[in-house]
Amino acid sequence: MRALGFLGIGVLCLFLILALMLLRRAMIVWGGGAIVMSVRLSARYRGRGWAPGLGRFVGHELRWYRIFSLWPRPRHVLDRPEVWVRSRRHPEDMELLALPEDCVILRCGTKAGQLDIAMRESALTGFLSWLEAAPPGAASRRLTPR
Repeated sequence: MRALGFLGIGVLCLFLILALMLLRRAMIVWGGGAIVMSVRLSARYRGRGWAPGLGRFVGHELRWYRIFSLWPRPRHVLDRPEVWVRSRRHPEDMELLALPEDCVILRCGTKAGQLDIAMRESALTGFLSWLEAAPPGAASRRLTPR
């Protein structure tokens, strides 16, 4: 009888964690301007290290949140003036197992270093539009290394 009580508490905790993850995701997506994208967190092994997440456009920032996390803050914040696209490619070999089939991988340069981002073709257009956007009178930006 005691084991069933512990099992019940374990199942309840599991459902609570799942509910918190769903609530967190709903809060991220709620204001609009969110896209599904993956970020490569580790480049130690070729084709591995990808983590799925949600990117949210907030003004001049793209905030990336891991999907399977309870942490309320973004893992990465990309500031539009400090980001440029170095190259674009399609997934290869092992990456095909971790990423959607119709995605594009962008190698971005930032002040902090390089960052690989993967997103679907449909989200890529919005990302590149956001990246190219500038206030009136500002110099236009290029999608090439600086």
